[in-house]
Amino acid sequence: MKNKDKDGKPYPSNKNSWKVQVALMVVVLCGLSFYLGGIFCSEKETYLTKEVNLEDETPRGNANGPLQTKASSFPECSADYQDYTPCTDPRRWKKYGLHRLTFMERHCPPNFERKECLVPPPDGYKVPIRWPKSKNECWYRNVPYDWINKQKSNQHWLVKEGEKFIFPGGGTMFPNGVGKYVDLMEDLIPQMKDGTIRTAIDTGCGVASWGGDLLDRGILTVSLAPRDNHEAQVQFALERGIPAVLGIISTQRLPFPSNSFDMAHCSRCLIPWTEFGGVYLLEVHRILRPGGFWVLSGPPVNYENRWRGWNTTIEEQRSDYEKLQDLLTSMCFKLFNKKDDIAVWQKLTDNSCYKKLDNPDNYPPKCDDGTEPDSAWYTPLRPCVVVPNPATKKLKLNALAKWPERLHVAPERVSDVRGGSEGAFKHDDSKWKVRVKHYKKLLPAIGTEKIRNVMDMNTLYGGFAAALVEDPLWVMNVVSSYAANTLPVVYDRGLIGTFHDWCEAFSTYPRTYDLLHLDNLFTAESHRCEMKYVLLEMDRILRPNGYAIIRESSYFIDAVSTMAKGMRWSCRKEGTEYGVQNEKILICQKKLWYSKESS
Repeated sequence: MKNKDKDGKPYPSNKNSWKVQVALMVVVLCGLSFYLGGIFCSEKETYLTKEVNLEDETPRGNANGPLQTKASSFPECSADYQDYTPCTDPRRWKKYGLHRLTFMERHCPPNFERKECLVPPPDGYKVPIRWPKSKNECWYRNVPYDWINKQKSNQHWLVKEGEKFIFPGGGTMFPNGVGKYVDLMEDLIPQMKDGTIRTAIDTGCGVASWGGDLLDRGILTVSLAPRDNHEAQVQFALERGIPAVLGIISTQRLPFPSNSFDMAHCSRCLIPWTEFGGVYLLEVHRILRPGGFWVLSGPPVNYENRWRGWNTTIEEQRSDYEKLQDLLTSMCFKLFNKKDDIAVWQKLTDNSCYKKLDNPDNYPPKCDDGTEPDSAWYTPLRPCVVVPNPATKKLKLNALAKWPERLHVAPERVSDVRGGSEGAFKHDDSKWKVRVKHYKKLLPAIGTEKIRNVMDMNTLYGGFAAALVEDPLWVMNVVSSYAANTLPVVYDRGLIGTFHDWCEAFSTYPRTYDLLHLDNLFTAESHRCEMKYVLLEMDRILRPNGYAIIRESSYFIDAVSTMAKGMRWSCRKEGTEYGVQNEKILICQKKLWYSKESS
């Protein structure tokens, strides 16, 4: 047995022998290294071009070369998935509680339940009627749900005539037409006429007749409704070419930033405003900018003349109205105007009102729990008042430039964004004018009646939408819930948008967008979101014969193209406006196909 030192290492028995052994070992190792190096060097190109199975590997970006994936085709979903909304799926509602209608909120399926199939159109689906004709009619087979027509026939929401639904512009509070209803509203709110009010939200939107009428008056509205027993309110709105998203004020904040909308509206939307500590009205207060207006028609407004039709007593309705007025006053609203069935409150711009909330005996209290005012992705509602930042002077409605001037004015809140400044905003604005001009050469359908509903899937300041503002379309600007918070800038310039996480399904029905625009989304999010599911979601929400403009790094572009073919898209690769080599543009069109189960 060899002797060992105190560290356990063997002593060499002969110094010269030890030197010989080391020399021989070095020679052997060098030879082996040279041999192995030759093997790996000869295999280098094979390694770099090895096909990657995206089901097994999530791409993270690589400087070595383009990402590749095997060509594959996706099967069709069964016909009963024609209107599949993954995160608001009625098939899963029974898993969630009835309290405050939480089952209607977003509840996305776990990864092992995600569908990897193509959602088919309904039997008899036709290319949608084009704007502006679509505002007043749509094909019955595209949204084959007659519930509203049967249950609301006396209110003239819609009427079925032959192969079409006709939208006469009625509603619960305006059965004789939305035009006269909005005329009265304009008499009560003169700011609707001069460009002061540009963005609005309609909670409980019906078939979005109110939002559709406002488009003609220069006001851009997000129409909001849950997927409920009315079957397809939001689907009808988007089929008509009117902005809308699935959503409900329940236990989570709406996916919008604070102090953003110029006006909010509820026309007998049956939201219990004074219940649960007033949390629903507090959420309206959060998203409404200082000086903005909240409009309510229906119970308990005009209770003196309407209470008989509400299956209640005049005393109960008087009490409800007084509770509502007291709650609004406590959260710094004032009654602005009132006539017939419409009451208008204005969110105060004077911060002295909010100082009163420091009194611990007052209700509701100020929010002081550290929750960011703009945190709005799966953020619980809290029964407290989000106080506007007094340092932001140009947040108030009367401090903003009027539309359309405000579109190109750098908002004050751009400085809240990391790296944001007036110069950065102006550069982004100019950049997108050049890019959109190039897009129109590559896709001449932009600016024509073929494209109405557009989504910018990962916007910064809304530059893409701003460059298209003169065209007969609207753009839903999406800001990632994991990206810099730039959505307040989008709203301050008079555009609309929402927070979203593209690892999940978007809050809309299938076949609701004519054009999807994607600017380096996979480069930014591929470390979190598997490309396959993002593309399948794009296919779900894109209309047949609709388009996708995919602007990506060269690393991703071929893999996206390969997977797009498996979704029955036709694509072509184009250069950018300046011919940058490490970035390409993919122009794709989704083909119209029918389910094998259809007749």
